[in-house]
Amino acid sequence: MREYLSRCKFFFVYAAVFSFFINLLMLAYPIYMMQLFDRVFSSRSNETLVMLTLAVLGAFAVWAALEMLRARLLVRAGIALDRMLTGPVLAELLKGSKSPGGARPGYGMRDVHTVRTFLTGHTVFAFFDAPWAPFYILLIYLFHPLFGVIATVGILMLFALTWIDEKTTKPLLNEANARFRVAGRFLDSSMRNSEVVNAMHMGDAVNARYRKINDEVLVMQALASNRAGTILAATRFLRFTLQIIMMAAGAYLIIDQHTTPGIMLGATLIFGRALAPIELATMSWKAGIEARAAYGRLSELLDTSEEARHPLELPAPQGRLSVEKVVFARDPAKPVLQGVSFDLEAGEALGIIGPSGAGKSTLARVLLGLWSPSSGSVRLDGASIADWSPDQIGPHLGYLPQDVELFAGTLGDNIARLEDAAERSEEVIAAAQRAHVHELVLGFPKGYETELGEGGSALSGGQRQRIALARAVFGSPRLVVLDEPNSNLDSDGEDALVRTLARLKEERVTVIVISHRP
Repeated sequence: MREYLSRCKFFFVYAAVFSFFINLLMLAYPIYMMQLFDRVFSSRSNETLVMLTLAVLGAFAVWAALEMLRARLLVRAGIALDRMLTGPVLAELLKGSKSPGGARPGYGMRDVHTVRTFLTGHTVFAFFDAPWAPFYILLIYLFHPLFGVIATVGILMLFALTWIDEKTTKPLLNEANARFRVAGRFLDSSMRNSEVVNAMHMGDAVNARYRKINDEVLVMQALASNRAGTILAATRFLRFTLQIIMMAAGAYLIIDQHTTPGIMLGATLIFGRALAPIELATMSWKAGIEARAAYGRLSELLDTSEEARHPLELPAPQGRLSVEKVVFARDPAKPVLQGVSFDLEAGEALGIIGPSGAGKSTLARVLLGLWSPSSGSVRLDGASIADWSPDQIGPHLGYLPQDVELFAGTLGDNIARLEDAAERSEEVIAAAQRAHVHELVLGFPKGYETELGEGGSALSGGQRQRIALARAVFGSPRLVVLDEPNSNLDSDGEDALVRTLARLKEERVTVIVISHRP
């Protein structure tokens, strides 16, 4: 994450420069009030009043322009960071872990949004303005040491309240956010299985379970909000109290003729300016905690990922597959795959048959490099499947998973693997013809432009499987792995599958078909 933030250093540096001038210009109002009380009232000079007023209005105009520019800079920084993070974070989320059960959490993109929102909101201004508090306090000391002591004690007390706020609310917010993500995952799962829920009238059970999880979230959030509200009320009370004490001290010094009304008012206004970013930070502490937690999760996600490798581009594979003593185990004591070895020349086909739970789908994922074997090797044309560049090897692999999922979009987009179907229309049609679904697609009112909806909901199970087969043979794949390719097919679909396999054999494509029955 630090690397990505450093790329936005330009925006932050200029925002800091603007903050320098913004905070200097904020002194215009206290100085104006000081001059008004100590010079204009005593001299009764209209010319001085006009000149001072014009000067302070000009300073405020520049201040407003700089505030606008600083805000726009930080908005651009947030957008730039979002654009830089989206690719790597999405890649990590899609890639997940190299072992089952270790997929990356789905809230990664929400974390990117949280960090961007924090950078583009007003909360971040406090972090640019708070460093100026010591300068303001030093200036107050120059007015009178008593003012400086009051300001110093007040700032320290506010920092103490802010520290207490973090220590008391951060654990609760983290726990609430963790349970909120659990509730979100359960709700997403319930929506995906809504057909089952409605068919078996499980709505009350789903509702009860979700409400139980959500109630835990609400309790945690309420506790955190109550504590934060108490701290915020104490912070505001302290701020007003300190300003009253500052005014009272000024009045005492005026009575003893150690200061003037203008200096008293100026010191109070400057003190208020010093307190403002600290109070803003306290008010927005929840957003700050969430942004920091999101930053930490993103750092963990990106920093623990495999170092980016840039392998040499290998010649296009022909499809020769070599599997040597592959072992795969979630639990070392119970390997799912043990000592699997075989060789396939380009254009050969292999059928893998076995009962459910035998590890067939696991083997498919290992062959395609989705999961890394515990030991052993999988080589395509002599090179380890893990050594191929994903961009290079992707077009040469075809995969039909056991659980077919299509993307929201058109039929053509899905067959084209989400590339521009219009630009690659010939290849899209060729893949459909190779999978013998061209006539099926043309039977839809909009043909290849038919919108499938979320997960391909506009199609039946068999139709989704046939479209996914066309996606698997799109382009020029040299290795195609089909996991239970006929599980949802009718007789026409079965016939189309057989003809597709024959076509792939003619094209010398290496094919592996997995099934639980011959």
